[in-house]
Amino acid sequence: MNAVDLAKTAYGARSAPVRTARDTEYALFVRVTQKLKTASGAGAAGVGALAEALHENRRLWMVLATGVADRDNALPPALRAQLFYLHEFVVAHSRKVLRGEAAAEVLVDINTAVMRGLSSGGGGR
Repeated sequence: MNAVDLAKTAYGARSAPVRTARDTEYALFVRVTQKLKTASGAGAAGVGALAEALHENRRLWMVLATGVADRDNALPPALRAQLFYLHEFVVAHSRKVLRGEAAAEVLVDINTAVMRGLSSGGGGR
């Protein structure tokens, strides 16, 4: 390979598209939700994986709640309030799942609904 070929490789067009904030949020929700689905379907053998998936899901929702609580957030106030409420629900329901008092499917359903909103372009971002 000569210098011209090296330059083309180094400075050529990128093959990966640029991601928007919405794309990044969507990808995070997909990853965490898949972990929740897999871990919740593993039964007693997957308790550790379920605890880890619940922790990651709560962290994702904490970041989201922090963002919607910011007064400079561009989302409509009603949507911000709904998302913050969902964060509180996710935290409380996760505790119940860890205690064996509830199933993780509700959390998967909530995340899936958010992913639909992110993929449809709704939300005013």
